[in-house]
Amino acid sequence: MTAITESKILIMATDGFEEVELTTPLKKLREAGATVHVATLDGDKIKAWDQDHWSIDVPGDLKIADVKVEDYDAIVLPGGQINPDVLRVEKDAIDVIKGFVTHGKIVAAICHAPWLLIEAGVVEGREMTSYKSIRTDLKNAGANVVDKEVAISNGIITSRNPDDLEAFVAKIIEEVREGDHKRNAA
Repeated sequence: MTAITESKILIMATDGFEEVELTTPLKKLREAGATVHVATLDGDKIKAWDQDHWSIDVPGDLKIADVKVEDYDAIVLPGGQINPDVLRVEKDAIDVIKGFVTHGKIVAAICHAPWLLIEAGVVEGREMTSYKSIRTDLKNAGANVVDKEVAISNGIITSRNPDDLEAFVAKIIEEVREGDHKRNAA
């Protein structure tokens, strides 16, 4: 059992993340007392996408290649179409996700971010949800696809879109409090 005030959470993203899908978990998890770091490809700032235009910059704390999974209790993967599509071809990003799954850490992906879970090979047999346009991708990768605000499968959390952020963040906090989840390696 890990108190949220003693937890360390990683948000992994690159340019083109859906703004609220990063900024809301970042803000709410910090307000709950968690230490939250943002990992980017180069460790520098990244630019948000806000529905139909580029928006704010968010500073990075470290490079994805420098992430040490054992330092964190959970990883949050924001969506948007651009962000997960870019990251899913980055070996370091996929290795980080596999590491979180293998070590029983909480993994939370919203909107289009389950593309990253597909690429990491960790969706088969799990109940998952996503943005409606990639549900077929999840199904084809072996997930049991549902249409609800939060799906949870042994510490792997998925949500559909920004409308689900309140439930998504609440579930991250709940799962972090439960601690590590034993599961098959990625």
